[in-house]
Amino acid sequence: MNLANLFRAYDAVIAFRDAARRFKDSAPSKPETSLSQTAAAQGLAGQIESRLTNVVVAALKEAFDRDHARLELERAQIEEQQRRAEEGLRLELRRQTIDREIGRLRLLAGTALVGWIASIAVLFVHQASVPSHVVLGAGWLLLLGSLGAAFTAQGRVNAERIDKPERADAGALPLWLLIAGLAATAISLLL
Repeated sequence: MNLANLFRAYDAVIAFRDAARRFKDSAPSKPETSLSQTAAAQGLAGQIESRLTNVVVAALKEAFDRDHARLELERAQIEEQQRRAEEGLRLELRRQTIDREIGRLRLLAGTALVGWIASIAVLFVHQASVPSHVVLGAGWLLLLGSLGAAFTAQGRVNAERIDKPERADAGALPLWLLIAGLAATAISLLL
């Protein structure tokens, strides 16, 4: 509904009413007849004014209802954007946590590799007894096991990056194997 046309119609009715009043005032008539005609004209104008008022109120109510619906839609869109932003933040934090875990596992793998190479150097530099060589061999196995476990844990964490929640103990086995392998290598030097 066009409010401009509605206001024009209202102005036209008011102008028609004013013209009718002027016409009545200029025409001579009996006093009691003019009172009854004025009351009739005012009754007709009052009815038209009340109808126009109802139309204006209905148009305003419709406009307010449209605005309310638009505001509700905007509110729903803002809530959806906030939900998406929170989900993105949660995924970014999870990605950063996984990246840190992968970095830690790579450090463990590198340390195990360096420890294994150092134990090979110890074998050639330190001439020792058979029990020392057995403990050194156990240390090699533990260090190589730590290296393999670190690589396996990296693959598992990469696979779980999106599908499943990461495990907090992904680097526990490589760490303990590394510590045991380095300890065995150190003990072999004492034997």
